Amino acid sequence: MAHYVLDVKGLLCPMPVIRLGEQAKQLTAGDTVEMHATDPGVKADIPAWCRVHGHTVIEEQDDGDLICMVIEIGE
Repeated sequence: MAHYVLDVKGLLCPMPVIRLGEQAKQLTAGDTVEMHATDPGVKADIPAWCRVHGHTVIEEQDDGDLICMVIEIGE
C-alpha cells in the first residue's frame, strides 16, 4: 500500500473529481489518496464519485478554508 497527496486547492468542480480520477487510475487497491481542496463542492462530489467507482472516503476534515479527504482505492 502507498499513500499519495493530491493538491487540488483553487480548482473548481469538476476539476477535483477529474484529477482524482486520473490519480486513481495509476494506483492499486488499498492505496490511499489525501486530497487537499478549497471547493466546498468536493464534500458531495467526491463521496458520490467514490460510490460509483468502488472507492471509499475514510476521512474528511473541513476547517472552513481547507477540505482534506482521504480516499482508499478499491478493487
